[in-house]
Amino acid sequence: MKNNFIKEENCDISIGGSHMVFSTGKIANQANGAVLVKCGGNGVLVTAVMGEKPRTDMDFFPLFVDVEERMYAAGKIPGGFFKREGKSSEKATLICRLTDRPLRPIFDNSIRNEIQIIATVLSVDQINPYDVLVINGASMALVISDIPFPEPIGAVRIGKVGDEWIINPTYNELEESKIDILIAGTESSIIMVEANADEAEEEVVLEAIERAHEEIKKIIQMQKDFGKKVGKPKKEIEKFEVSQEMHDKVRTLGYDRMKALLEKVVDYAEKEERETLLDQTKKGFLQDELKPINNDIITQLKEEYPEQEEYIKVSLKELEKELVRETIADKKIRPDGRKPEDIRRIHCEVGLFPETHGSGLFIRGKTQALTILALGSIREAQRIDSLGVEEFKRYMHHYNFPPFSTGEVWPLRGPKRREIGHGALGERALKPMIPDEEQFPYSLRLVSEILESNGSSSMASVCGCTLALMDAGVPIKNPVSGIAMGLIKRENDDFVVLSDIQGIEDFYGDMDFKVAGTKNGITALQMDIKIKGIDMHILRQALKHAKKGRLYILDSMLATIPKPRESLSETAPKIVSFKIPKDKIGEVIGPGGKNIKKVKEEFDLEEIEITDADGQGMVSIVAYDKERIDNAMAMIKAMLKGVEDIKEGEEFMGTVVGITNYGAFINIIPSIDGLLHISKIADKRIKNVEDYLKMGDKILVRVSNIDQKTKKIGLERADI
Repeated sequence: MKNNFIKEENCDISIGGSHMVFSTGKIANQANGAVLVKCGGNGVLVTAVMGEKPRTDMDFFPLFVDVEERMYAAGKIPGGFFKREGKSSEKATLICRLTDRPLRPIFDNSIRNEIQIIATVLSVDQINPYDVLVINGASMALVISDIPFPEPIGAVRIGKVGDEWIINPTYNELEESKIDILIAGTESSIIMVEANADEAEEEVVLEAIERAHEEIKKIIQMQKDFGKKVGKPKKEIEKFEVSQEMHDKVRTLGYDRMKALLEKVVDYAEKEERETLLDQTKKGFLQDELKPINNDIITQLKEEYPEQEEYIKVSLKELEKELVRETIADKKIRPDGRKPEDIRRIHCEVGLFPETHGSGLFIRGKTQALTILALGSIREAQRIDSLGVEEFKRYMHHYNFPPFSTGEVWPLRGPKRREIGHGALGERALKPMIPDEEQFPYSLRLVSEILESNGSSSMASVCGCTLALMDAGVPIKNPVSGIAMGLIKRENDDFVVLSDIQGIEDFYGDMDFKVAGTKNGITALQMDIKIKGIDMHILRQALKHAKKGRLYILDSMLATIPKPRESLSETAPKIVSFKIPKDKIGEVIGPGGKNIKKVKEEFDLEEIEITDADGQGMVSIVAYDKERIDNAMAMIKAMLKGVEDIKEGEEFMGTVVGITNYGAFINIIPSIDGLLHISKIADKRIKNVEDYLKMGDKILVRVSNIDQKTKKIGLERADI
């Protein structure tokens, strides 16, 4: 029976190999805007809701983005005791950031009504990534809602397999692709780029972005058409705006003093004394010197505007922003006296803590990242309990940003979204350079502790990771460095690209463009824009300057440690992996694990594991003594042999399993014994075997003969 009171509207679009369907009107109609987005077997409900009244206690635009993964979407029941979803997974948190970053610049920053985007993942097909659906769905929900949202955004992912570009590739296609870029933008410009690559050249990245933007335009046109068809009229809301009167008074009190301060910075830069000046300050000359000026103006105006301190602070920030940007654009001098392409002073150290497996300290200006590496067995890989196709992760990077790094105080309540995002960016930057499991059978966990921060701590952590890995002796393919680029863009389209931005340039600038890579190319890239997009000309310039700065930083790192150490850290566990035939796995393990337990106990191993991978058995042995590993490996390889495989002259570490008056039976491999005749036990004539051997003794024996008819094995002592 048809429900006439439900009116569902749909639109759809094919982008690359994916077909996206957007529908609204059936469910979640209490929200200001709601769309159900489907692609393949993926289904995501995206809602947009705005608070009725503006928040008067905030000096920023309160946009909240949440991604709710439901385990039933993949036919799973959550692990753990409670059997329901808890805190967001790392993947969900990263998609929140991916969605927030392109949306935020589109909104009027003076809005103080809370706006919340919630994406609920209802089904996943494990074939197509669903993050693109969340971003496009969020934009569509806002477009058809009554929330003031000036223009839609679109997002696509692009990969390249061989010479073929693939728009919105599947997970399998991404496995084969050496580039994975997610791009979001408006009809006229690019707003956000998130990229992983295996040493991609800058021109390849630029071509990918250009191709993706053509597809983004199609998605945006679809949203505009659908908005005209089903969209609601936009609400008129009260905005947070500083009165012209107040702004004029702030300008009168602060302009000359701030201008003089900036001219002082320029003067010091021309005299090349800026480093001496900066060494005497906490966060940088300008930031430290501005604080007393701001406090003085706030004190003066609070009497006249007793309940508008937040408005005074916003006006001061606007004045600072105007003057800082003007000085950079006109004088080509930055707040710390640097020129646009200058990199701050760099200091690198390795091997700071001998008991750790590897450590690296990277200091650039007033940003410090200490990264420490821990190596473990493959069994210590992270188990991923989420909707993704990945189940285990052997290489991990975690990023910690404690309050003391900026001289502040706040409660420690676990990693925030920013820390998770920066950790993931650093992880992606190094991932293509980590040796594969067959070459390096370890799990790796890098932790970057940000000890001091004034800009681009995420890229400092990338450099710290490289130093720690090389200090530990991990055979990475190539060392990786990272740099953050900034931008000052004027309305007349003049622009200045800034290399190695610090905090104030990030805050007052128009772009935060992080680029990591090796001498051969880019491994990770993340671009955020505070204005409504940039064109390809600016992107090309930014990548050009980033490459120059990245290689300069890399040279500074390699001056400290030019390549990975020849041998693995002495404090690291020793791990050896080797393959065995799949049909021999059962023999090596033995009934109830008897054989493998015997090997572990006999050689006092930390761990021994046998897995079935790619149609072959893989044995991994972990110990802190290489000799024990070698002996265990020899025993396991011996287990694979039958009598027909044993050759005269081979040596075995055997166990005495029987004693007679004419000799001793020695177990050389499971189920195969040999006879050590009484005449072979010592280098002299003996009368009693038990005077020399006891049950369970370990002795090194050599095969002296094999009876070809009976297959009986004769042994002799190999250690006398």
